[in-house]
Amino acid sequence: MSVELKEFEDKMKKSVENLAGDYTTIRAGRANPHVLDKITVDYYGAPSSLQSVANISVSEARTLVIQPWEPGLVKEIEKAILVSDLGLTPNNDGRVIRLTFPELTEERRKELVKDVKKKGEECKVAIRNIRRDANDMVKKQQKANEISEDEQKDSETDIQKLTDGYVSKVDKMIDDKSKEIMTV
Repeated sequence: MSVELKEFEDKMKKSVENLAGDYTTIRAGRANPHVLDKITVDYYGAPSSLQSVANISVSEARTLVIQPWEPGLVKEIEKAILVSDLGLTPNNDGRVIRLTFPELTEERRKELVKDVKKKGEECKVAIRNIRRDANDMVKKQQKANEISEDEQKDSETDIQKLTDGYVSKVDKMIDDKSKEIMTV
C-alpha cells in the first residue's frame, strides 16, 4: 500500500474508533461507567470530565456509585447527570451518588438497536466518503501523469479492499452491540 493511502486508512480507522466510543455510551441495561464519559461538571469554573473529579465504580449489576473527591461536588454532579440525556435519576446520601439502571423494556431495547444501526450506517457512509476522496486523489495523479493506468487500477483495488475491511468491521460491531442490547 502506498504512503498516500495510509492517510486514508488512518481516517477510516478513526471513524471506526469514534463509532466504538459512541457504542460504549449506549447503555444496555447493565451498569457501565462509560455511559458517563460525555458528562462534564463545573469544577471551580472549568468544565471537567466526571472521571477527573470523582471515583466511579459498579457496585451491583445495575448500579453505579459515584464518589466525588470533594463532598461539595455532589450537587454539581447530580445536576450534570439530570441535564444529560441519560434518562437516569441520581440518588445521593450527601457523600456518594448512586445511579440505578432500570431494566430495559423490549420496546426500549428495539429503539436502542435502531440507534446502534443508525450510528453504524453513518460510520459506513463516512468510510465510503473517505474511499471516494482516495479514488479522486488517485485519478488526479493519473491525469497529471504521476502514475500509470495500471498503478491507478491497483490503487483503486487496494482502496476497495481497505473499504470492504472497515465496512465489515462496522457490520460486526453493529451485530455485537445489537446482541448485547437484546440479551436480557
